[in-house]
Amino acid sequence: MIRVLSEASLVALASLFMGVVPLAMAIVYVIWPSEQRLALMRPLSLATIFAVLSGSTLGVVNVFIAVSRNQAASFPSLAWVGFAEALVPVFFGFGCLTIAWLCVAVGLWRRP
Repeated sequence: MIRVLSEASLVALASLFMGVVPLAMAIVYVIWPSEQRLALMRPLSLATIFAVLSGSTLGVVNVFIAVSRNQAASFPSLAWVGFAEALVPVFFGFGCLTIAWLCVAVGLWRRP
């Protein structure tokens, strides 16, 4: 796992771990609910969505480049692995967003 992360580009790492930022803000909001923290959730969520989409698109582009350099006429099974890896930021980012917005719901419930 560490080897995979060490070989990832800066864009790939940013798109993968951007989901942690709104999750951290949501946890802070659960502990100390305020209007300012709640207002930050929308732009942080949008930034996460855009990072996830750009990271996955970059992964798909890399798969297309690898397939075009392959001399075989058939679609290689390695390309399927590449497409699966390209979906990792989507699952991780949207999973973090789901948990973050559940934390926001708890924070709204706790708010006086």
